[in-house]
Amino acid sequence: MAYTPRLKQEYKDKVVTALTEEFGYKNVMQVPKLKKIVISKGVGAAVADKKLVDHAVDELTKISGQKAVATLSKKDIATFKLRKGMPIGARVTLRGEQMYEFLDRLVTSALPRVRDFNGIKATGFDGRGNYTLGITEQIIFPEIDIDKVNSISGMDISFVTSADTDKEAKSLLTELGLPFQKN
Repeated sequence: MAYTPRLKQEYKDKVVTALTEEFGYKNVMQVPKLKKIVISKGVGAAVADKKLVDHAVDELTKISGQKAVATLSKKDIATFKLRKGMPIGARVTLRGEQMYEFLDRLVTSALPRVRDFNGIKATGFDGRGNYTLGITEQIIFPEIDIDKVNSISGMDISFVTSADTDKEAKSLLTELGLPFQKN
């Protein structure tokens, strides 16, 4: 029997019925689903030291379980001593089973390790059903060894859904386990 992630099975069993009851979908295909998760990290100091991008790529690879790629600058900016094509960050896009595995690890082990955690803010929605979460320290992930960290840095995690509205997307992400703050 093939392995299916816990959250993927929970989506099929519980989330679909909960969202159908809440929004009154007539068809299972109307229920919003999580399409992909994009983890990105900007490394501003990479202009001076190219090895910082390699460290960022390694950290994102460890965190996501999938090979990360370096992002390149798109234009010249003289005030930042930036040239077109220079590596200035790292990103990784997760889909399918790896996406559900990462979301499970984020909700169950990483977010509870944040100091003074009261839930994530619900202000990161973009109006089209996508949500972006900013994390200030990469050391909240258990895959990162604190002794080998060069510098504490943050990252952005974007959840791309098939929802049409922010309300539907928030309901979907709440059902999947993201702990939003109570207003």
